[in-house]
Amino acid sequence: MARRLVLGTRGSDLARAQSQSVKGAIHGAHSDVTIETKIIVTQGDKARVLDPRAGRKGVFTAEIERALLAGEVDVAVHSAKDLPSETSSDTEIAAVLTRAPMEDVLVSKHRGGLASLPQGAIVATGSVRRKHQLLWRRSDLDIIDLRGNVPTRLRKLAENKWDAIVLARAGLERLGLSANHTETCFEAGQFFLEVLPMETFLSAGGQGIIALQIRADDQRTKAIVDVVNDRETLLCLQAEREFLRGLRGDCNCPVGVLAKIDNGKMKMRAQFFLRESAAPREAEAEGACDEGGKLAGELRRITQD
Repeated sequence: MARRLVLGTRGSDLARAQSQSVKGAIHGAHSDVTIETKIIVTQGDKARVLDPRAGRKGVFTAEIERALLAGEVDVAVHSAKDLPSETSSDTEIAAVLTRAPMEDVLVSKHRGGLASLPQGAIVATGSVRRKHQLLWRRSDLDIIDLRGNVPTRLRKLAENKWDAIVLARAGLERLGLSANHTETCFEAGQFFLEVLPMETFLSAGGQGIIALQIRADDQRTKAIVDVVNDRETLLCLQAEREFLRGLRGDCNCPVGVLAKIDNGKMKMRAQFFLRESAAPREAEAEGACDEGGKLAGELRRITQD
């Protein structure tokens, strides 16, 4: 009997590209599965202006999760960094694809990267984490708010008297605007790229990960997506989300966290900015690859002491 799977996703170019990656991975493992994609408009897509005090977690995922629970889709495809650290107990993140590069990229009108930006340069970002990291390195910068999908943000950079913006490397690469090079062209604009060092610009929890969320009782779909799951990436995502959950790090919280597994050992690093301090509190922890919850707790205690 032919099997059918409906993926739910946002309609942005990046979300569609991510869904195509999921579709290709599933087809590679299950050639007999018919896959459809349902585009769902989220609150973040509809809102012309988002209240910065309310945070952004969930505004790009809640409607997709509701469609999942209503049975309108079988798999909700998310950028993992957009997911609240606590989702409905009737759902689960059943699988993730292999993590893409997790660094941030400075997209600039100037050569030479962050160090070469002029004094008082205007840099746009929608992330409070990136804002704190930028000001930690360059307190002279004028940081302004930035919203919209990747093409919209690049267009705004071209049209405004801004010097640079900061984007996720994974998004640029998935759209074919590769950050492996030092410059890129978009429409009529030419921009220079610098991959920002993780020592300072520690990424957001889940950055670079495509998450596949299903209904918790849907064993049929779980069996299908389990074949494409990257187990180590999922363990890292679970650890990062547990750190954020305990920290309540969903609402406009200037925090970075990254877990990596090497030779069966998980290493976690966290970076937490206090609002009155330029420099962050930083911590590291190491343990077995299945001890992510324990390591997350250790990091929380260190960063909050």
